[in-house]
Amino acid sequence: MLGNIKFIGELGKLDLIHESILHKCIKTSLMDQYFSRMRSLMNNKDLPARIRFLLQDTAELRENNWVPRKAFNDNGPKTINQVRQDAVKDLGVFIPAMTPGMRTDFFQENPFLPTRLSREVLGGLADMFGQMPGCGIGTGPGVIQDRYSPTMGRHRTNPLFNGHSGHMAPAPQSQFDKPFMKPNQNQNQQQAQSKDLPPRFSKKGQLNADEISLRPAQSFLLNKSQVPKLQPQIPNMIPPSAQPPRTSTPPLGQPPQLGLKTNPPPIQEKPQKTSKKPALSKEELLRITETVIKEYLSNKKISDAVNVVREMKAPKHFLPEMLSKMIVCSLDSSDDDKEHVSCLFGALRTEGLISGDNFMQAFLNVLDQCPKLEGDIPLVKSYLAQFAARAIIDDLMSIADLAHPLENGIHFPLFLLCLQQTAKLQDREWLTDLFQQSKINMQKMLPEIDQNKDRMLEILEGKGLSFLFPLMKLEKELLKQIKADPAPQTIYKWIKDNISPKLHTDKGFVNILMTSFLQYIFHEVFLNETDEQLSSPSKEQLDQEKQLLFGFKPVMQKFLHDHVELQVSALYALQVHCNTKAFPKGMLLRYFVNFYDMEIIEEEAFLAWKEDITQEFPGKGKALFQVNQWLTWLETAEEEESEEEAD
Repeated sequence: MLGNIKFIGELGKLDLIHESILHKCIKTSLMDQYFSRMRSLMNNKDLPARIRFLLQDTAELRENNWVPRKAFNDNGPKTINQVRQDAVKDLGVFIPAMTPGMRTDFFQENPFLPTRLSREVLGGLADMFGQMPGCGIGTGPGVIQDRYSPTMGRHRTNPLFNGHSGHMAPAPQSQFDKPFMKPNQNQNQQQAQSKDLPPRFSKKGQLNADEISLRPAQSFLLNKSQVPKLQPQIPNMIPPSAQPPRTSTPPLGQPPQLGLKTNPPPIQEKPQKTSKKPALSKEELLRITETVIKEYLSNKKISDAVNVVREMKAPKHFLPEMLSKMIVCSLDSSDDDKEHVSCLFGALRTEGLISGDNFMQAFLNVLDQCPKLEGDIPLVKSYLAQFAARAIIDDLMSIADLAHPLENGIHFPLFLLCLQQTAKLQDREWLTDLFQQSKINMQKMLPEIDQNKDRMLEILEGKGLSFLFPLMKLEKELLKQIKADPAPQTIYKWIKDNISPKLHTDKGFVNILMTSFLQYIFHEVFLNETDEQLSSPSKEQLDQEKQLLFGFKPVMQKFLHDHVELQVSALYALQVHCNTKAFPKGMLLRYFVNFYDMEIIEEEAFLAWKEDITQEFPGKGKALFQVNQWLTWLETAEEEESEEEAD
């Protein structure tokens, strides 16, 4: 599938299909790959957190069928109808709206209603909810009562509260105040009201709902003699009208009262604050640091130096400057002294007094001072390389951390000098493994004018570092050996004698081996041919090409058999070779067919190369364009063969 999509993409690059068709294919076929890539980027800590969270939101939105997690909430002001609807939903009370057709004069001029039901302006929540006279929204905490609510009789501000009428005259009784009721209707109504009352209001006998009060019972209250009289704690709290005049004197025989508290507590003196030692200034810290290094280099007592640094209690922002001062003070010392200072750095790291970041910042600070230091210390970069090599070995910093600020030949050749010093302190194999794990592009560590393979190999050989790239040197020597003696037995023996067995299963080695064979065959068959002749070779040239390829078959099978990954690397070497020659017509397809017929490359490797979407090797699109039909046939033939075996 991915090979077909890649093929369609190449057609789009060549403008052979419309852009809308290209986008349709991408949308329908590569959506899962896009989101798989997005999930991998979500876990990449190098990206900003905002980008990673946006990718995560997009992936979760797709998993939720493109439905947002949060629905739209309107938090703006509400209309009166929305308020009434919320009241019905939350309180369970239906509040009718005052419609224009409703007769309001009934409550104002009806002579059959008591006078206390006269229409007045309602306040509080009743004004907002359009409350009708006499219909409240219930009782309990949080309910604002008005004089028209059913519980009006229990309101504390009501003059009729709890039976205390005050000076308010009762309303005149009318013959129409009491409506006509059946004899048993009143009794049944009282029983229904008593059933609806909570248990806390139930008493012996039957009570009327209007007589229930939330005021504490009289038996619960204390007598006035039992209630302690509250006294003001501060004289100023006494109202001015109750305070005696300031000029008044106490009665005879009574001592003057200066306050309510006759025995004031004794005054306790605050303990004196211990004066803290002021922090050391930057100049004092630098002076102490210089003294520590001089004494340490004289007596070589690392424990004393560590204790002095611990007692300094230098702030964190000063630690890089302290370490850079130590480096500068020991630059013109002997190599033995530099080694002791490096050991001091390791001890400080072990004690937790410094970190790797502190040392890296100190190293960069000294690098900034190199132009000034080179006047007094010409070999300052070589001396710095010693500190860097020991720091790499002690894991104070990594090779990648050292390489990043030195890219594009900055402070050249400091990086190479660091590798040289590391190779002296450790063996070459350890350094080679560490360098390969760091995945540093050595060409970027050179000045821009020297950033090519030939110049890089020349510089590394001059510095004695060519062992870091054994395959690069192999590329030239192997082609020379093939030209000298193309016999497969001789080539295999030379590889065993000159190449480490660890590299026999390396993809880079397989790439160089296949490239050497292809270059030799092309040189022997099409040495002086033009582009037109390359596109239409003769039958003799095709037979010679196939014969030379068949001669190298034993060596290829020795290193490629049962290694699908290495076979894919061999196909990429063929792709780059054809791309270098501008893809002569039919060349790539001929090699594919020959590799398949000679059983050098397996079907699984061909299909894996087709589905792979790496951009490391150029020319993949054009290569797919030439062999896509053959790969489709191969995939179909493999499926038919598997079905026959199943039958």
